[in-house]
Amino acid sequence: MSTPTDLSGKVAIVTGGGGGLGRETARVLVERGARVVVADLSEEAGQATVEYAGGPEHATFIAANVADLESMQHLVARTVELYGRLDIAHNNAGIESTGRNIADVDPADFSRVIAVNLTGVFLSMKAEIPAMLASGGGSIINMSSALGLTALPGQSAYIASKHGVIGLTKAAALEYSSQGIRVNAVLPGLIDTPMVHDIERQQPGFVDGLVSVHPIGRLGAPGDIAETVAWLASDAASFVTGASFSIDGGYTAR
Repeated sequence: MSTPTDLSGKVAIVTGGGGGLGRETARVLVERGARVVVADLSEEAGQATVEYAGGPEHATFIAANVADLESMQHLVARTVELYGRLDIAHNNAGIESTGRNIADVDPADFSRVIAVNLTGVFLSMKAEIPAMLASGGGSIINMSSALGLTALPGQSAYIASKHGVIGLTKAAALEYSSQGIRVNAVLPGLIDTPMVHDIERQQPGFVDGLVSVHPIGRLGAPGDIAETVAWLASDAASFVTGASFSIDGGYTAR
């Protein structure tokens, strides 16, 4: 029996699907019944996600670069060619900043982060929205961050990009919700992903320091984010649009 959270018959794209939050989200969307296109720059990582999510009967890898409009348009066109429609887009791809204060940031590094994290979300939506309109509507879930509401030293490009995603999400929601496309953002706190462990190896104590400012007292799990994305993708969230969901263990409530 179908439930409001059931995604059977729906088709989803997950950008940055080759690992971390994107990989777990792809698995959860498949578990709910969706067919998922895993988009990533790395074929090896993307194919690993396909297997993790349940294999080629449920998921497909398509190489894509969110910072390139032609690449994103090809991704969407290929998705529609394979599955006939597009209902869900989780615009998850992102990269981190260099860890320098503003006066020391290389403008090229700043532009690179903005190109992926913010312009990449814009280009993704620009490619996805026409296909969703043709399918009768859909749900877009953009990846921001707890740092989209606050700030830390040494992360100016990342913070600017994630603040921008929230604004872009609200603008898109106002423009397209009356046409059946809901647009929301998720704002994770510190999540237990390989990227976090990479930083910990370079900066011992990094994790303990950030856990200490999350009132819930632990790292988030990828599933905490994936479950929220799946809910936002479903009919259970049919009255939710233009919203930003903090999934951060209380970080931004301090």
